[in-house]
Amino acid sequence: MRRELAAAAMELFATKGYEGTTVDEIAAAAGVARRTFFRHFRSKEEAIFPDHDDTLERARAVLDAAPPHENPLDTVCRGIKEVMKMYAASPAGSVERYKLTREVPALREREIASVARYERLFTRYLLGHFDEAAHRDGDHDPLLAEVAASAVVTAHNHVLRRWLRGGGEGDVMAQLDRAFAIVRQTFGTGFGASRGDAPGEPEPATATTRGEVLVTVTRTDTPLPDIMRTIETALRTR
Repeated sequence: MRRELAAAAMELFATKGYEGTTVDEIAAAAGVARRTFFRHFRSKEEAIFPDHDDTLERARAVLDAAPPHENPLDTVCRGIKEVMKMYAASPAGSVERYKLTREVPALREREIASVARYERLFTRYLLGHFDEAAHRDGDHDPLLAEVAASAVVTAHNHVLRRWLRGGGEGDVMAQLDRAFAIVRQTFGTGFGASRGDAPGEPEPATATTRGEVLVTVTRTDTPLPDIMRTIETALRTR
């Protein structure tokens, strides 16, 4: 029903304009009563973003189910991919929603509020995985967590807006991975997979050069992004 109401709202906004459309008209177009609309949405602008609540919960589930030794920044990047999947599931509808959001200040404010919810979720997660050994002043950990979370969200939104302005064409997930690589290179060393020295925690990947050969030693359960960063660092420092 949420999706049907949202589809009806989008169609009416496109034909009558946002200001010219009423909640009663949206409900009638979806074939339901006004009270049914308000069981699903608090206002007509909320009907434009029907999936954000569910997507936020999916992102939270990614964080909660993260492998114990995954770099927390990689976990956050995987979490926000749930948002991109939501948009990529319906490129044409996402493009139309983007255009409408650019035109209506109330919708733009609603979108900003949604972005802030993701940032708060990721900031809290990163705060729980701050690597104090990597920084001399422990008071910086809230700043690092907030800036890193903001960087992930900003990278995601930059790629998303560029994709939407291009008509929703192209491999947006590949574009997102390239953007995340920049974020990980900048902020990825400030967080540890777990707080403290947990017994049995695997040693990080190591890489050494022997002549023209690069030798990498790692456990089989080390996350691939950690291995690749170790190799890239070793190659840059040769």
